[in-house]
Order: sequence, then C-alpha cells, then structure tokens
Amino acid sequence: MTDERLRILVIDENRIRASIIEDGLREAGFADVTTLAISSHLMRDIVDIDPDVIFIDLGNPNRDRLEAAFQVSRAAQRPIAMFVDSSDSDSTIAAVEAGVSAYVVNGLRKERVKPILDLAITRFNAFHRLQRELEETRNALAQRKAVERAKGILMKSKSISEDEAYSLLRKAAMSQNRKIVDIAESLVLAAGLLD
Repeated sequence: MTDERLRILVIDENRIRASIIEDGLREAGFADVTTLAISSHLMRDIVDIDPDVIFIDLGNPNRDRLEAAFQVSRAAQRPIAMFVDSSDSDSTIAAVEAGVSAYVVNGLRKERVKPILDLAITRFNAFHRLQRELEETRNALAQRKAVERAKGILMKSKSISEDEAYSLLRKAAMSQNRKIVDIAESLVLAAGLLD
C-alpha cells in the first residue's frame, strides 16, 4: 500500500483546525481523509471507518477530553498523531503510555502534517515490532522452561541423565510427529495431575 492510499481519520471539534490537517494531508497527496468530532460513539465510528492512521487535534483540552483521546489511542491500535496547544509532563507521559505515536505540542501547521504522519507511522511500527519480539522472547522462554521441567521430571522418575531425558523427549516428539515443547508441556501437565 502506498502512502497516498492510506485511510486517515481526523478527530477534531474545531473545523478550522481540522482543515489545517486536512489541507496538509491533501497537499501531501492523501485523498482518503475523514473528519469526525469526539462523540459518545467515536469508537464505533473508528471501527466503521477503519482508518490506517488517526490524527487527533485537541487544542487546549481539559483532563476529561484528554483522557477520552487516550482511551481512543489505547483501543485503536493504529498510528496516532495528537496535537495539543500546551502540555505538562504528566500529559506527555500519559500520551506515550496510551500509545500515541506522535504527541505534538504547539505545532499545528499544514507543512508539518506529512512529516508528523511519517513519524507516527514509523514509531508505531517500531513499537509494535518490539512488542512482537518481546512476545516471541517470552514464548521461547516459556517453552524452554517447559522442556527443562520435563527433563527434570524424567531425570527424577527414571534416574537418568539430562542428555538421556532430552533424548527421550526428542524420540517421543519424533514418533508422535509433534514438537518437543508440546511433548514437554504434556509431560509437565500430566506430572502436575499426579502430584
């Protein structure tokens, strides 16, 4: 998908401010731009529109409006660029924790919209790549722990060495056409039932 094919949602109460973002996007070649105001059914609208990127312009938000925008960010799981006129460190931290990809303070100008869009997408992709890698690492660690536990159970119950225990797991996996980790998890589960 080329950048120009992105579906972009602009969330803004102020039509003039929204037009600044829209103009910046259209001048950068983006044609599929939808504008909405924050409402009680905003999440349903986001699901219906299914945007690739979300721009939220809050101007001078109160705490409730800022929290509503952060809830959108947490739920949407998309690159989000948020514009505010001023901010404090608590709001900035909350924005990052909520998953806002680009939190722009006092920077709403149409010539900045495209670079901010690029930044939001890049940061979003980098963050999600790190999340995937973390999840893969956690899964690998959990699998390794299951294999180590299974080897320990076999070593204790059969009075065999670690290499022999691993060899038994591998042989069982091959004969059942399953992964070693699956055999190990089954063995650990079965041993837990017998205790």
